[in-house]
Amino acid sequence: MTRAKAIFSYISSVTVSLLFALSSHAQQPSVPEMEPGDSIPLFNGFAISVDLVGPIQRLVSDYGQFEAALRVNLRDRYFPIVEVGLGNAKHDDVVTQFSYKSTAPYFRLGMDYNLLKDKHDIYRIYGGGRYALSYFKYDVSHPGVLDPIWKTVAPIEANGEKGHYHWLEFSIGVDAKIWGPFHMGWSVRYRRRLFYDTGSTGNVWYVPGYGESGNTRLGGTFNVGIDL
Repeated sequence: MTRAKAIFSYISSVTVSLLFALSSHAQQPSVPEMEPGDSIPLFNGFAISVDLVGPIQRLVSDYGQFEAALRVNLRDRYFPIVEVGLGNAKHDDVVTQFSYKSTAPYFRLGMDYNLLKDKHDIYRIYGGGRYALSYFKYDVSHPGVLDPIWKTVAPIEANGEKGHYHWLEFSIGVDAKIWGPFHMGWSVRYRRRLFYDTGSTGNVWYVPGYGESGNTRLGGTFNVGIDL
């Protein structure tokens, strides 16, 4: 079995397990979501949102991303979510003289849980997790160094190098309605790298959706969305 098929099977099994757990949970009469008089249906709409942190980050630094999310509302308590984004980086290191460029998509699939006791409040506090991945290409170059013996310069240039990253994200966030169907909120993310391949050049400087490469990393979002 190839790694891509293994990843697909893993994500599929996790999704089926989550749906089965939700279905079993909904059938238990003692659970607070099924209290008498609570007429909220299992499917209670969905929301589309965009993150504002990524574009601002790209304006003020060497990398950033453009991200949108689709969140499904199940009884105002469970919120399966899909996040899709496009990461971009252009970095020139003045010390090492290495240059790095990359533009590629990334994807996250996960679930948020409303931690508030009053699940129908216009305010929500989420706790959740994501499985994320990015398959990307990048360019790296260096002007080269002078060989003290042969007096020649051998520049380094690698274009279209391929890499991939898979990681987990654990998040906590706040969301509130601001007017009608419009709402906004923020989240703090903790990222944990699972497995990766950075190609023949070694560690990459930036991974779309993850940020600067490394074993662990903190991040955040500020979202504006609309309920549909």
